[in-house]
Amino acid sequence: MIIINANIHTFENDAEYADGYIKISAGRFDACGDMNDPQLEALLKNDSEIIDAEGANVYPGFIDAHTHLGMFGDSLTFEGDDGNEDTDPVFPQLRAIDAVDPQDGYFREALNAGITSVITGPGSADPLAGQLAAIKTYGRRIDKMIIKAPAGIKFALGENPKSTYNDKDQTPVTRMATAALIREALAKGRKYYNDKMRYEADKENYDEPEYDIKYESLLPLFSREIPAHFHVHRSDDIFTAIRIANEFGIDYVLVHATDAYRFCDELLEEKLRGILSGPILTDRSKPELKNQSPEAPGILSKSGIPTAIITDHPETPIQYLTVCAAVAVRSGMDHREALKALTIYPAQICGIDDRVGSIKPGKDADLVFYKGDPLDYLQLPCMVIAGGRVIND
Repeated sequence: MIIINANIHTFENDAEYADGYIKISAGRFDACGDMNDPQLEALLKNDSEIIDAEGANVYPGFIDAHTHLGMFGDSLTFEGDDGNEDTDPVFPQLRAIDAVDPQDGYFREALNAGITSVITGPGSADPLAGQLAAIKTYGRRIDKMIIKAPAGIKFALGENPKSTYNDKDQTPVTRMATAALIREALAKGRKYYNDKMRYEADKENYDEPEYDIKYESLLPLFSREIPAHFHVHRSDDIFTAIRIANEFGIDYVLVHATDAYRFCDELLEEKLRGILSGPILTDRSKPELKNQSPEAPGILSKSGIPTAIITDHPETPIQYLTVCAAVAVRSGMDHREALKALTIYPAQICGIDDRVGSIKPGKDADLVFYKGDPLDYLQLPCMVIAGGRVIND
C-alpha cells in the first residue's frame, strides 16, 4: 500500500511533509517522504494499492496510555467487571490479558476514533494490583493484539485502596498501611530477584530460590524492563510513590497525578518517566480530586515533564480522548504538544515507542486521517488504517 498526497505529521524528530507519501509493507511502515522523492515513481509502479489522501492530515495512530479497556464490560455490571480482584491487597501475578474481552464494543469505538493502541489493566482497589498490558484495539484474540505484556506493574495509593479495605474491615485502611504493604512486597521481591540473579551467575555455589509466582511477576520490574505505574492523586501520595520507587531503584510512571501541576519544580528534581494526566472530563467525585483542573496537562508539559493525556476508560469513554486533548488546549496547552500527548509521548513514557507513537520505517502501520484538525470537537477521522489495513473510511 502507498498513501499519496498526504499532509503527514510523523512525530518522529518533528519531521513533516506538507505533500507526502507513506509506503506500507507487511503491516509496517516501509518509507515516508515528500511527493517529490525521486524513488516514488518506481514505488508507485510496483505497488498494487494506492490511496489518495487528497490533502488530509495524517497522524500516527493515537494511544491512550491508561485505560481499563475490555476489563469492565460494555453494558454489563458484575458479569463483566473483571478489573478489581479486591480479595487480596497484594496481587502482582494478575495479568490483564487474562481479563480483556476483545469483543467489548468499546474496542470498535476506540478504533473508529483513531485510537489504535492502549495500555489496559487492573483498577485501583488494591495497593499492588497486577500486570498491565499494551495492546492494539484491533483483533479478535488478545494473544495476537499484544504490543507488550507485561508493560508495567500497577500500584495504587490514596483513597481507593483505603475505602476498598475499610469496607472489609481489613488492612489497609490508612495510607501508612498501603505504603507498608507495597514496601513489604517490593522488599521480598527484591530479595527473590537478587537470589535468582546470584543463582544464575553461579549455579554451583547457590541454590535457585523456591518458585513464588508473586515475586516472579516482579522480576521485570527489578530488571527495569518495565516501570511501576502508580495510581496517585493527592500530593502526599505522589511523593510517597516517588519515595518508594527511589528506595527500591525501580522505574516509575505517575498515573492521574491530579495535584502534580502544583508541584512541577519538585517533580523536575526526580527521575520519573512521565505523567499520564487525566481524566479531566469527570467530576470531583472524591476529596483527593479537589484540585482537578483541565489546565494540568498544559502546565505539566510547559514545565518540561513528559506528559500524556488519558481517558481512564471507562471513567471517560475512550472515544473522547481527542476531546480531552482539545479541552487541555482550550485550557492553555500547546496544540502540537497535545497531539504529541496522544502519540509519541505516551509511547515513550510506557516503553512501547519501538512499535508505535510515530511514523517511522519499521514501526506498526497505524494511521489516523483527518480532513481538518483532530482537536476540533466537531471533527471525526475520515479514515483509520490499523496494522496496514483500512478499517474505517
